Amino acid sequence: MAKTKVAIIGSGNIGADLMIKIMRLSKVLEMGAMVGVDPASDGLARAARLGVPVTSDGIDGLVAMPGFADIEIVFDATSAGAHERHEKILRAHGKRVIDLTPAAIGPYVIPAVNGEAHLDAPNINMVTCGGQATIPIVAAVNRIAPVIYGEIVASIASKSAGPGTRANIDEFTETTSRAIVEVGGARRGKAIIVLNPAEPPLIMRDTIYCLCEGGDPAAIAESVKAMVAEVQAYVPGYRLKQEVQFEVIPHNRPMLIPEMDGAFTGLKVSVFLEVEGAAHYLPAYAGNLDIMTSAALRTAERIVERQRAAA
Repeated sequence: MAKTKVAIIGSGNIGADLMIKIMRLSKVLEMGAMVGVDPASDGLARAARLGVPVTSDGIDGLVAMPGFADIEIVFDATSAGAHERHEKILRAHGKRVIDLTPAAIGPYVIPAVNGEAHLDAPNINMVTCGGQATIPIVAAVNRIAPVIYGEIVASIASKSAGPGTRANIDEFTETTSRAIVEVGGARRGKAIIVLNPAEPPLIMRDTIYCLCEGGDPAAIAESVKAMVAEVQAYVPGYRLKQEVQFEVIPHNRPMLIPEMDGAFTGLKVSVFLEVEGAAHYLPAYAGNLDIMTSAALRTAERIVERQRAAA
């Protein structure tokens, strides 16, 4: 069966990594175009060397390409602000959109949590790299013990954060915080991102704190481990850094959380992860690229599989 043609808008780190994954790993997707705005970008140069049609004229160049009509799915790996314009144009041309920016125009999708929920939506949002890494853990805790408050800290190597990522820092925190609630199930959420300038660059690391009214620690730990295995099915470098940690916050020593009304008493769950990249584009420290592009690839393949099953 013929592969489904796709295009990527954004020839930076995320777009280049996604392109290589599609070409190396996918049995159902085929690169139809790589789109950028910088004629000298490495992503466009690499795409051209690999025989992928390219344009440096942005979305207008994509629409003008001879093969545009054959492209069914478009990945947007630019910025939240640019995606608003891109989405309107692509929607007018009937293209399915997978948004790798924090624009959050479409519904949030985390493959291990709600991967089947929005496959018919015209625009799907992949949240953020930090969201893809941490929200599965919030959901894993929440299915055992309701999470009153979830907080995540995503630390990524500064070298893995291109101009688009840096331009989206505010949107990253806002979008991830909302998705902790809407997808992870927490009553409230907070997200923090750290661009670590350490040399040599450090592997992506994530910390997740969940405050629960109660719950069985053993059952929570098993749920977290099962969720890690789910994510590892499409991101092999995703792993627990250590065993899940638990702390009981007693009534006589409540925890004060500014984002919550009043003091907290109950069970605090702490989970520490690291995400090692597959080094398809940047070295293995760039797990933030790997988890984001792997999630987008998995989602696009599920869309195609559903379409084929319905045909």
